[in-house]
Amino acid sequence: MPAKSKAQQKAAGAALSAKRSETPKSKLKGASKEMAESMSEKELQDLAHTKRKKLPDRKG
Repeated sequence: MPAKSKAQQKAAGAALSAKRSETPKSKLKGASKEMAESMSEKELQDLAHTKRKKLPDRKG
């Protein structure tokens, strides 16, 4: 499933980093914190690897 906005893609990248223990989970906030807890690494990877060129900044 591709990301629907740049904000969602960025949050997924932060959550994926925490899931892989590259950054501490205590540094996560908001959506990225929820994503790290509720989504698998594969789901996060699919969201984080979406091309950003045609995505809006925020879904509106």
